[in-house]
Amino acid sequence: MDTPVDPFILERIPHRPPFLWLDRVVEVGEAAIRAEKTLPEDLDVFRGHYPDYPLLPGVLLCEAVFQAGAVLLGELLRQEPEAGGGAVPVLTRILGAKFKREVRPGDRLEIRAALVERLGPAWIMKGSVRVAGKVAVQVEFACARKEG
Repeated sequence: MDTPVDPFILERIPHRPPFLWLDRVVEVGEAAIRAEKTLPEDLDVFRGHYPDYPLLPGVLLCEAVFQAGAVLLGELLRQEPEAGGGAVPVLTRILGAKFKREVRPGDRLEIRAALVERLGPAWIMKGSVRVAGKVAVQVEFACARKEG
């Protein structure tokens, strides 16, 4: 059974199941966010990647970090009167990713994203996914504001 999604997330980004890789926000600050996602044992992607040794694809681990970053930026945009209600952060660049650990059915993802630098309407960010305290992926990326 799927974990209910934190309304805080749903109010800040347009992503929805089945392509929402966050369940809840643990902490959000001025420049960083921590979130979690518990991977259901029966998650459909595991049927094909790989049937005899199910792994969550690395690109989806990165997506979880990107979504956490978007939630953080969505919160920051809410605090900027000039941003307007329709502004949505979108991924513009992946600067680098390092995959360090397999992620399996039933794992709980600890997702972090942090703002490194803001350049006008663009943000440079970095983040990670940990499982049981061990790094599964580290990624650096950029987002820009798109008017909705």
